[in-house]
Amino acid sequence: MDYRRYMKILKLDEAELKSRRAFFELTDADLAQLANLRPFAEKVTDDAVEEFYNLLLSHSETKKFFPDELTIRRVKRTQREYFLGLFSGRCDLAYVEDRLRVGAIHEQIGLATKWYLGAYRKYLSIIKKHLVAQFGPEEARVAFESIQKLVYFDIALATDTYLASKLDALERHQAAIRELSTPVIRIYDRILLLPLVCAIDSHRASQVMDSVLTKVGEMQAKCVIIDIAGVPVVDTKVADSLIKTTAAVRLLGAETILTGITAQVARTVVQLGVDVSAMHTLSRLADGIELALSMVGKSIQGSEKASRPNAAPAQKENDE
Repeated sequence: MDYRRYMKILKLDEAELKSRRAFFELTDADLAQLANLRPFAEKVTDDAVEEFYNLLLSHSETKKFFPDELTIRRVKRTQREYFLGLFSGRCDLAYVEDRLRVGAIHEQIGLATKWYLGAYRKYLSIIKKHLVAQFGPEEARVAFESIQKLVYFDIALATDTYLASKLDALERHQAAIRELSTPVIRIYDRILLLPLVCAIDSHRASQVMDSVLTKVGEMQAKCVIIDIAGVPVVDTKVADSLIKTTAAVRLLGAETILTGITAQVARTVVQLGVDVSAMHTLSRLADGIELALSMVGKSIQGSEKASRPNAAPAQKENDE
């Protein structure tokens, strides 16, 4: 997934950024303080990164993410950039997008959040140790408070990255399920078939209409066959949704054929007083396909025509 989509999924705009910064109490003064610490960061970066990866490479669960020396050198270089980014003195949407990119990379390689959060804990420990060594306890405490705010801000973005990935996957799975539950099939030029199975509730009825209208528009369909042989119960809601779909299809210049109507369904429709005169209704799907073909000027070459060559000689013999 393109990590930039995370911005949209998580609704990370200027208003959201402002809200988050206010909650984390990450002020412009904090960012200015971090910018002033840039020389310190440049001085300790290499040592901090080495210490950080000593932990990751010493643990069996995290070591497997770094299979060779080339990978280790690459991630260390990226980590140096990340470390120095903490002391850039900015926290804008570009900063947020970059942090989402880092989070997306870790999510894609399968790094569990427990290791990700544990790594941040080590990060803070390393930074605090170097601050105390460089500035003394009191000055280090003030500086560390600003760093801690930004790191926690980053942690929230990292966990949001994992959440956004799961939401995106869920959305794709739901789209696939919707596609399977309302499969609009092209069976001939400008003829579509929608075989419905299982119960139809209001949500699925809306999906049916959306799928049918989309396909009719895309394929310039002349006829849509809706087969309800697999629908166990046809009540007022189901009938109403079919009528609405038929009306919408007609506005696009196409006709609707309803097939799979059993005696029980016919009885129910009559008892409910549902008017289905706007659509063609047939009991068998085969009859519906034949009718649809006739609407586009085609026909099925049946056994009757196939038997005609045998009839001619018999006629000739009688004439003789």
